[in-house]
Amino acid sequence: MVTPSADDAPLGVVGVGASAGGVEALKQFAAGLPPDLRQAVLVVLHVAPSAPSVLGQILDRSGPLPAAAARDGEPLRAGRLYVAVPDRHMLVEDGRIVLSGGPTEDRHRPAINPLMRSLALSYGPKATGIVMSGVLDDGVLGLQAIRSRGGVTMVQDPDDALYPDMPRNALAMVDVQHTVSAAGAGALLKSLEPSHDNGSTGTPDPVLALENEIAMGPPFGEFDVMELGVPSGHTCPDCSGSLVSIGDGNLRCRIGHAWTPEALLEAWTQDTENALGVALRSLLEKAQLARSHAKVINDGVLSSRYLEIAEEADSAASELRKLLGSSSRVWGKPRDPS
Repeated sequence: MVTPSADDAPLGVVGVGASAGGVEALKQFAAGLPPDLRQAVLVVLHVAPSAPSVLGQILDRSGPLPAAAARDGEPLRAGRLYVAVPDRHMLVEDGRIVLSGGPTEDRHRPAINPLMRSLALSYGPKATGIVMSGVLDDGVLGLQAIRSRGGVTMVQDPDDALYPDMPRNALAMVDVQHTVSAAGAGALLKSLEPSHDNGSTGTPDPVLALENEIAMGPPFGEFDVMELGVPSGHTCPDCSGSLVSIGDGNLRCRIGHAWTPEALLEAWTQDTENALGVALRSLLEKAQLARSHAKVINDGVLSSRYLEIAEEADSAASELRKLLGSSSRVWGKPRDPS
């Protein structure tokens, strides 16, 4: 493998995470990066697993620094943007990109938290985390990890973001040092850029290290998540396994799926809507079958009974329609379009 020369080796690393509205924010961010930036920039945007991603090409055209989809094992170089690919977490280890099929986090792969955790572990005070436009709260735990290891935390100004929830959640939950526009982040990065390699990153928190190991492993790896915390009393929406609480705002199941409270509430909302949708379909089919059967039965008593069943099913279906129609108002926030 090629090892970067001294001139190519980054003085620091930057992890940038975005979701809904993120393409526009990332284009502005890339356009504002200085051409002499001596850091490597790693970008995660929430994308569907099967969706083709051209974000690397978009960012390559948007600013002065070269950008491309990340490749597993690729060495980090200063002044380059590495973009996460669909259905793979992007992490770093020993100065190289790691693309992992590890467990989803908040139903995302790639997710922002795994990237930032790995940057915190590998680079400590030389790591910078930036959370941009999006909904829910991916990136909050990653920023906390970077801050805990002496790194720099930034958030896109919510007034500058198309979807301000993710930046607002970060500001509410993390000791964020800098709030900046997407276009102004590059100049701020340059002004804070490390002038040299400032040595050891220190001993990592074992919980942070284990979470990083889980993200780097296979989707169903062998690890004891129960060592990380205490039972939460909740179950994982993806596998129905018990969730362990790992401090505030961080839960994992035995398989390794990770959840924040915002994402967990959203998943339960979606699962509830899906279950009610199935119930509505069943009621409509029940009413249709009962009416059809009533027409072919000669017995008047039985025919009347089937019609009563149809009317009861129609009435229940009507109530379910009202509940489903009010779900966005009653149950939660708009979903992440990704």
